[in-house]
Amino acid sequence: MLFHTWVFAVFFLIVYPVHLATRHTRLKLPWLLFASYVFYGWWNPLYLLLIITSTSADYLAVLGMSHSRRKKPWVALSVVINLGMLGFFKYAGFVTRSLNDLFAALGVPYAVPVPDILLPVGISFFVFQSMTYTIDCYRGQMDEEPNFIRYATYVSLFPQLVAGPIERSTNLLRQLRETPKITRHDVADGLSLFLVGLFKKRALADYLALYVDHAYARPDQFDGLALLLATVAFGWQIYFDFSGYTDMARGLGRMMGLRIMLNFNNPYLATGLGDFWRRWHISLSTWFKDYVYLPLGGNRKGEARTYVNMALTMVISGLWHGASWTFVIWGGLHALGRVATRKLEMTRFYIEQIPTAVKRLLVFAFVTFAWIFFRARTVGDAWLIVRRIFGAAWADPRFPLLALGLLAAVWAYQWIYESRLRGALLGSAPVRIALAVFMALYVAGCCGAADKAFIYFQF
Repeated sequence: MLFHTWVFAVFFLIVYPVHLATRHTRLKLPWLLFASYVFYGWWNPLYLLLIITSTSADYLAVLGMSHSRRKKPWVALSVVINLGMLGFFKYAGFVTRSLNDLFAALGVPYAVPVPDILLPVGISFFVFQSMTYTIDCYRGQMDEEPNFIRYATYVSLFPQLVAGPIERSTNLLRQLRETPKITRHDVADGLSLFLVGLFKKRALADYLALYVDHAYARPDQFDGLALLLATVAFGWQIYFDFSGYTDMARGLGRMMGLRIMLNFNNPYLATGLGDFWRRWHISLSTWFKDYVYLPLGGNRKGEARTYVNMALTMVISGLWHGASWTFVIWGGLHALGRVATRKLEMTRFYIEQIPTAVKRLLVFAFVTFAWIFFRARTVGDAWLIVRRIFGAAWADPRFPLLALGLLAAVWAYQWIYESRLRGALLGSAPVRIALAVFMALYVAGCCGAADKAFIYFQF
C-alpha cells in the first residue's frame, strides 16, 4: 500500500477516526496492530508470517533473558533467527550466483541452482527495528515489555514499517506505553509534513526518475554529459524519494500523537563525509554505529583498529542496501572516503580555512560519484558510465530545464534554511502557507498517476 495512492487515503480515513476514538481505551493497541497488519499484508498476506516470526522471536528472547542468568544465548538466538531470515530472503540468490561465478572461473563444471525468491517489502527495516529491542534489553538500556500486543505494534507500526525510519525501542515503544496527546498543532504539523513528503515524491523524485531510468537502462546509448546529469539527478531523486517517504511517515505519526525520529537533515549541505552520514538516513547510520561499529571496538582499540572498524561498517552498510557487488563497491568507496578524510575533517585548517561552499561541493561531488555504483544495474555498466563521464566527448544531454530549475530551487531553499536568512525569508506564516499552496496545486495539477513505488522498498 503506497502512501500516495487513493487506496491508502481510504485506509487512513478509516483507521484515523477509530484511532482518535480508541486512544484512551484498551482497544488502542489492538486497533493499531490490526491496521498495521492490514497495511503490510496488502501486498502479500504471506509476508505477515515473517514479521510475526521476527516479533515473536525477539519478544520470547527477552522473556528468556529475564528468567535466565545467561543472557548471551538468548540474544544470540534472536540475532541468528533475524539475520538468518534476512539472509535467506535477501542474499540467497546473490550468494549462489557468486558461487557459480567462482566455479566458472575455476573451471568447475557445476552450478548451484539459483533460488527464485521474492524479497518481502521492508524486511531489512522491521528486522533491524525488532532486533534493537532485544539488544537494548540485553544491554540494560530498555525495560522488558510485558505486553505482546504493544511490542508487536512497535515492530509493525504502519507509518514507518516498510522504509523507516528504523525506530529504537527506547523511543517508539515507550511512546506506545502512554496515551497519545493530539492537539490541533499536531494535526496541522502532521499534514504539513505529509504534504512536503508527497511533493518530494510525486513532483520531484518521480519526475527525475523519467530521465534517470532512461539513461541508466542503456548507458551505452548516452554520452558523458547526459550520464553525469543523470547521476546528479539520481542523487536528488533518491533523496527526494526516501526523505519524502520518511516525511510522510513522520507526518502520519504526528497526527496520531507519535514522534517519529528525523531521518534526513539536508545531507547535501554536509561539509564532510562524517557530516554527511550524520545527516543521511540518520536512523540507519546510528543503527550501524551502535550495533556494528561500537561492538567491533569503535575507536577504543587504537587508530589502526578504528579505521578497520569504520571501513567494515561502511562495507556492511553497502551490502545491507542490496545483494549485489555494486552495493559492496558503493560501501567500499564511502569506506575509503571516510578513512581518507577523517583526520582532515578534524583539523583547524579544514574547519576554518576552507570555505563552507567549497567543502559542500567537494562532499556532493564525492557522494554523487559513488551513486553511480549504487544505481547501475551491473558493475560493468557502472564502469562504462565512469569512463564516459571522464573520457567521452560531451554533447547535448537532452536534460529537461524544468528539472534543473526544480533542483536549483530546492538547493537554494536548503542553503537559506541553514543560513542566517532562515527566519527572515522562511519563518513567516504567509511564506509557509504560500509554499504549501504551491506544493498542493503542483501535485494536483502537474503529476500523473501515482503508481511508482518508493526506491527503498527494495531494501
